[in-house]
Amino acid sequence: MHLINYGKQSLDKSDFKNVKKVLKSDFLTQGPMVSKFETALKKKLNSKHCTVVSSGSAALHLLGIALGWKKKDIILTTPVSFVATSNCILYAGAKPIFIDIDENTGNICILSLQKKIKELENKKNKIKAIIAIDYGGCPSDWPKLKMIAKRKKITLINDGCHALGSAINNNINYAIKYADFVTYSFHPVKPITTGEGGAILTNNKKVDEKIKILRTHGIKKNIKKNIWFYDMKFLGFNYRITDFQCALGIGQLRKIEKFNTKRKKIASIYDKSFKNLKFLKTQNISKNFKSSYHLYPLRINFKKLKLKKNIFFKKMIKLGIKLQVHYIPIYRHTYYKKILKIKFSDFPNAEKFYNNVVSLPVYYDLTKKKQNYIIKSIKQIISNQSKNYLNE
Repeated sequence: MHLINYGKQSLDKSDFKNVKKVLKSDFLTQGPMVSKFETALKKKLNSKHCTVVSSGSAALHLLGIALGWKKKDIILTTPVSFVATSNCILYAGAKPIFIDIDENTGNICILSLQKKIKELENKKNKIKAIIAIDYGGCPSDWPKLKMIAKRKKITLINDGCHALGSAINNNINYAIKYADFVTYSFHPVKPITTGEGGAILTNNKKVDEKIKILRTHGIKKNIKKNIWFYDMKFLGFNYRITDFQCALGIGQLRKIEKFNTKRKKIASIYDKSFKNLKFLKTQNISKNFKSSYHLYPLRINFKKLKLKKNIFFKKMIKLGIKLQVHYIPIYRHTYYKKILKIKFSDFPNAEKFYNNVVSLPVYYDLTKKKQNYIIKSIKQIISNQSKNYLNE
């Protein structure tokens, strides 16, 4: 049985043509397509500088190293994200402190953030940065985040891996407008893909230059000294992205509006279908915010339904529909439990969100027929369970 997955890439003839052209060229890596992709991203997102790398995780890692995070530095972030968001903090030797979320959006809670900052300041702790995400593509409250960060002199980072093409007040360049640094992912389920890939955007020239050196083993070439000369300035990494990946990325970027328009259409159909239904809640996106709809999160009150989440997933799999959960809160992972000793009860919104949320299929090639089948299947399971619940 062919499953309907929660997300997938969309490739057409032009994508294959772009990649094939590079495969026939002289450069598969470290060639001209890398800088061309960086230029395309800078132009699209109104950023002065951009470095493309091998993944969104690599982007975050390099950023933490380039910013010089070290032991005892505190970085505030969300627990409802992929582990890469906080792993980059640990890679640099710093300490992640999680902030509870707004359960209606899945994004970092502003009130919880302000409370934690005040608490840490009273203990004379130095907060180096805030990393927030745009959950599923829905922007966080970046105007408020910038105001807080600016007042407290804290570096503000947008882990925008979900949100290429999202907007605040119809401005898709909001990320670099409000944050000091922005990272993106080009994984196959993201708004555009390079297979694997990522990017760091900033208006900070000095940090961008260091990231570019760190991307290539910490090595800097100096052809002014000698045409063959290179020098390892820092302990860096091989986080380079290939030219054929960048060729794919350039073509995909040209289609971002088309991709996101289709995703929005799919999301609108879900919204109308699940609106005002008992036991179900959709994501609350502010009127002046526009989501890329990398994800479509649906919250189902499994506890009230007296339905185990795992059973619901199994029923959907039997119907040929593969859902996903975004995310298991980071503090729940074995490694984080060992090093941070966190109480789950300190994050009531994140816990409730995790217990209820499921990600429905949303991608460019999802047909109306398949979407209607998904909606019908969910409603049928909920309806059957509701009858059982009422008959008990």
